[in-house]
Order: sequence, then structure tokens, then C-alpha cells
Amino acid sequence: MDAEALRRYKETLSGSGAGVVIDSSNPQKVIVKKLTLIVDGMPNKELDLSGDLSKLKEHKLKINEGSCYRIRLDFIVQRGVVQGLKYLHKTYRKGNPIDNNSALAGNYGPRNEIQSYTTADEESPIGMQFRGDYTVKSILTDDASTHIEWEWGFEVIKNW
Repeated sequence: MDAEALRRYKETLSGSGAGVVIDSSNPQKVIVKKLTLIVDGMPNKELDLSGDLSKLKEHKLKINEGSCYRIRLDFIVQRGVVQGLKYLHKTYRKGNPIDNNSALAGNYGPRNEIQSYTTADEESPIGMQFRGDYTVKSILTDDASTHIEWEWGFEVIKNW
């Protein structure tokens, strides 16, 4: 992509939001607000990512075995275009890594409203040996920087 095409592309992404600053005390381009666990047949469960991230792993989200679920991240983009936004997470069971996911969320321009990214469908494991606690280490990053890292957990249960 030549320089002129790149400039036009960034202009399209930023629209009328160029120079938008939602929180002048926060130098980040991406301010992540919350994670929502969307599980078919269950109420959505939310984690506030704007507060003390160290407390998130104390509260395990419950999910039925064999359930289809997605993760939605709600965030604000300010101060300029974010290119190559990626959501990465590594899942652990009893301290051992069991799953590693990386998803390209896309490119986002600054806006005055919350934007979101939702992962593809995943299915929780089935069977007694898979019930119990899981720990997830998540990162939201882009081509230039890491915006947020946090650890959280869920519990696979037989019935909700």
C-alpha cells in the first residue's frame, strides 16, 4: 500500500473522530472497559476491566459443560487509529497450558462511543474430568503496543 492509499485508509477509519480524546488523563489509545462472557442459554456475565485487574481472578465465571460461548470486549479508541488489534488468551487447567488462542480483532478509528470485538464461537469441554476451575491470561495488543493484560477464570460445571 503506498503512502497516499494508507493516508486515505486511515482517514476512512477515523472518520469524524480524528483527535477524539475521551479520557485526557489516560495516554492509551485503547481503553478497555469490560469483558462479557456470552454463553448460549445462560445470562451474560461481565468483568469490569476498568478497575483493579488483580481482583478478577478471585471471581470465577461459571459455564455449563458443552456450552457454546463467545467473549466480547468493549473498549474506547481515542487519540488515533489502532491498526492490527489482537486479542490473545492462554487457558490453563491446574497450572498446565491447555489452549492458546489468537484472534485479529481488526483496525479501529477513534470514536466517542464504545466499540466492541466478539470472538468466534467456542465450546466448553464435556465430561467429569473437565469440570472445575480454569485460569485465562488475556492480552489486548496491536502492531505498536500492549493495551492491557489481565488474568481471569471460569469454572466448568455440570448444570447451571
